[in-house]
Parts: sequence; structure tokens; C-alpha cells
Amino acid sequence: MDYSQFLMMPQEIGLLVVFLLVFLYDTFMPTKTLKGLPLFATVVFGIFTIFSFLPVPDGMVFGEMFESNKATWAMKNILNIGMFIVLLQSIKWANSDFVSIRRGEFYELIILTLFGMYLMISGRHFLLFVIGLETASLPLATLVAFEKKYYESHEAAAKYVLTAVFSSAIMLLGLSFVYGLTGTLYFTDIATMIVGDKSLLLIVALAFLISGVGYKLSLVPFHLWTADVYQGAPTMVTSYLSVISKGSAAFAFFVILVQVFGAAYAPVWEWMLYAIIVITITVGNLFAIRQRNLKRFLAFSSISQAGYIMLGVISANAVGMASMMYYILVYIFSNLAAFGVIAVIERKTGKVTTDDYNGLFKTNPWLAFVMMLAMFSLGGIPPFAGFFSKFFIFLGAAKTGSVAIYVLVLIALINTIISLYYYLLVVKAMFIRQDDCVIPALKSHWTERAGLWICTLGIILIGLVSCIYTSLSDITSSLTSMFSMI
Repeated sequence: MDYSQFLMMPQEIGLLVVFLLVFLYDTFMPTKTLKGLPLFATVVFGIFTIFSFLPVPDGMVFGEMFESNKATWAMKNILNIGMFIVLLQSIKWANSDFVSIRRGEFYELIILTLFGMYLMISGRHFLLFVIGLETASLPLATLVAFEKKYYESHEAAAKYVLTAVFSSAIMLLGLSFVYGLTGTLYFTDIATMIVGDKSLLLIVALAFLISGVGYKLSLVPFHLWTADVYQGAPTMVTSYLSVISKGSAAFAFFVILVQVFGAAYAPVWEWMLYAIIVITITVGNLFAIRQRNLKRFLAFSSISQAGYIMLGVISANAVGMASMMYYILVYIFSNLAAFGVIAVIERKTGKVTTDDYNGLFKTNPWLAFVMMLAMFSLGGIPPFAGFFSKFFIFLGAAKTGSVAIYVLVLIALINTIISLYYYLLVVKAMFIRQDDCVIPALKSHWTERAGLWICTLGIILIGLVSCIYTSLSDITSSLTSMFSMI
């Protein structure tokens, strides 16, 4: 075996080093120093995140099962940014009395899930993709049940595990059809084998594959687990579920549909995605209006946001891929800002409903301001980053030039107006309702404030710093071999 192949995966090796350092600290350090583990894990991961921005070599290794290129490098860095914010916001929670006995497991499991997502992003063989998917999914079930004294946490974990099992089984059944018809699981080889072959069994396999990945993305009708799991899981785990796992799955989904099924089956999966996008955005928005629990509210919001992310996938071009990655980056800052505020208030008071936030601006103006920015960005109100992310995702979809896509973009625009209504309901509760606020003045931990400051700067600046989208566009434009298959 040529061990020099590992030089092609510096981000994966670096993440494993972070995992080992956290594990060794948790295992061998004296008990009285373990309170410093959350801060140690965050600092080490922050250093790793900085070094991960160093350029990586392009190429394929391990029998061409693993690919490293500028797009995979950029996507992993986007996930690293979100992961760092989650770790930063979780320090105070991890040192709480109930969680502290298992804080080492929390950081080890969450880093392991990120490693699985790395494999999903770089995998160019369905075996490696499935290994990455399961490595990312199984530890998440444990994290969802982390606060085991709560019944809702047990229920959330059970629903997550059961739906994960069924979705994985359906996806693997579809992959078995693909392997039976083509005799290979390599992305490029499958694409070559199915050219000119309009097999009904392959269409069924494609539908099964979309169903399996659709569960990971919370696409309707594979979304039924989302609200209960978001509500029952610890808020820090929910925030991680809502952004990091979605980003990795969306990127891998894009690569699979374009690189594997793009040449022969693009018209088939485009119409499948067309229907899924319409119902995902619409159902997510309509059900979000009815929610009073903010974690369930953001669950249905995330379902709707997943539909917008899929607009980048259905475009199947370089602009769509760049727009999707940019959208995920903006979504990370916006959603983690909202969850950061919820986590602070829930940890201090246990309040998580919209009515509890009535008059929040009177007692906690900073938290109300950050939540307002998050809602404005998620709703796509200019000049915040969420406006630019929606603009570019719509532009990428419209680049295809088909009448059906124009109609799809119009439907998405109409749904954006609906989403503004329920996002502004939260802002109205905090700033306009005159009820006496049930939430007293709170003092958040410095790490929580730091996480909120990073998210606030991201919401304000990312849309204004044009070089970010330009850089992503340049990266995706260089992937000529991928998009030539459409």
C-alpha cells in the first residue's frame, strides 16, 4: 500500500488528530482539569479550522474512491466554520452539572460525525459514501438522546433511529439495483454504463436513492422525524443537526445526481426534485406558521430552507453549485444565531415558546437584536446575507432557462413572502408586544456571546463581501469534467 495517498486527505487526517487529542485529554487528564475539556476541544478545533484553509492537492486516491479538489476543500471548510461556532456555543452547556459527566463523549461523537460527512463529500464510490453517511448518522442518534433524563429526548432518539434505519434500507436497496445492472459502484463507471440505457429498474433505484438522502435533508415527505427530534434533542445538538448535516448531504447529493445520473437520467431526477422542492418549501412554510415552540418552529423553517438549497441542486450547473455552497454558508450563520439565542434563554429559564419572548427587547436587548438579525436573514430581507443567498440560488436555478424552472422559482419566491410572515412574528413578539416579559435580564457566558458575535458579523458582512461568492464561483467553474456530463 502506498501510504503517500494519505497526503491527499489532510483535512481528514487533521480532524482525526483533533479527535485523538480530545480523547486523550478526556481519558488521561486528572478529574479536576476535565472542566477545561470543552474549551480545549474548541481551541484545538479552531486551530485545525485555520490550518484547513491551506490549499490541498487535487486528485483521486484509494483506487479512485476518494477525490480531493477545490470544491470539496471549500465545502469542508464551510462545515468547519459551522462546527467551530457550535463547539464555542456549547462550552457552558457541556460544563453544566447534568452534562459534565459525559462531556467527553459529546465532543468525541460530534467530531466523529463530521469525519463521516467529510467522507460523504469526497466519496466517489457508493461504498465510501454509505460508510460516511452511517458514520455521520449513528453517533447523531446518541447525541439526540444525550439528555437521557428527559422523556422527549428518548422519544426523539427512537424516532431518529427508526427513520434512519428505514431510509438507509431503502437507499441500499436502490444501490443494490444499481450494482446489479451496472456491476460497479464507482460514480464515473456507473455514469458510463447507463448512457443510452433507459431502464425502469434504474429509475426505481434513483427514486430510492433520493428517498434515502431526502431523509437526511428533511425533504418532504421524508421530514416527519424532524420537528420531534429538534424539540427533544439538546439545543446544541439540534443546531448541529439543522445546518452541518444538511450541508454535507446537500453537497454529496449534488455530486451524485450530476456525476452519476446526469448524462442519462437528468430529465427523470429533475422532475422528481421539482415536485419535492415545491412541496418541501410549501409544507415547511405552512407548518412553521402554526408552531409556538421555537425549536419546532425552526425545524419547519429548516425543512423549507432545505427546499431552497435543492434549487441549487436542480440547476445542475456551476452557478447552482456555487450558489448552493454560498447558501449553506449563510444559513450556518443565520440558523446558529437563532439557536444560540434559544440556547442561552433555555439554559437560564427553560423558556422555549414564542409567547415567552414577548417584550424580550425590554429585558435583553442584545439577545433580541441578534434574534431579529437571524430572522431577517432567514427570511431574505436586504441588506442581510440571507437576501443575497436567496438571490444567487434563484439566479443559479434560472440559468437553466427552462419554463418549468422559471415557474419553480416563482413558486419559491411566493413562498419567501409566506416565510417573511412567520419570521416577523418572532420579531413582533420581541419588539412590539407590550406584555410583561417573563424572561428576566440574563447574563450569558462569554463563549456564548462570542458565538453570537461571530454569527452577527457573518449575517451582516457575508452578503457585502463579494469576494466570497466570487471565489466559490471560480472554484465550481473549474469542475468542467463534472458538468460536461449533463
